[in-house]
Amino acid sequence: MDNHIRFVRKDDAKSIIEIYNYYVLNTEISFEEKAVSEEEMGKRIEEKIKMFPWIVYEENGMLLGYAYVGKWKERSAYRHTVEDTIYVKESERGKGIGQKLFEGIMEEIYKNKDVHVIMGVIALPNRSSVQIHERNGFIKAAHFKEVGYKNNKWINVGYWEKVIDR
Repeated sequence: MDNHIRFVRKDDAKSIIEIYNYYVLNTEISFEEKAVSEEEMGKRIEEKIKMFPWIVYEENGMLLGYAYVGKWKERSAYRHTVEDTIYVKESERGKGIGQKLFEGIMEEIYKNKDVHVIMGVIALPNRSSVQIHERNGFIKAAHFKEVGYKNNKWINVGYWEKVIDR
């Protein structure tokens, strides 16, 4: 992994919510509508890392982005499919951090022999997320119209998928 990328620690929760809550409160990228507390994010980190990788990107001691994977769906037949999540601090977008995180999380996913499919679930429009997925071999698999409602508007969601050819 890039020397700026490392595995998450529970004490990263404060920096992570500073990044994430911007998107929760100001965009339709996340379908959460209320800011997440540091305590809640700490719980999410602990729960996710029991089964899946979660990485962060830091520079000069500042956390600028993060990426993780988790279950795509709860039913057991979906156990070989994961969903990726990547967030970059708003002021740092466009600097290649998202791509580094994407490459780092994919490297970790490929180590897991149980993962067969990776899903990218994207609130649309979101050009940068679509581009990063397509640039990394994901193919659009579905488009759902107006399945979310946030900030007084209906939001479409697209699914991009990548089958891991082992």
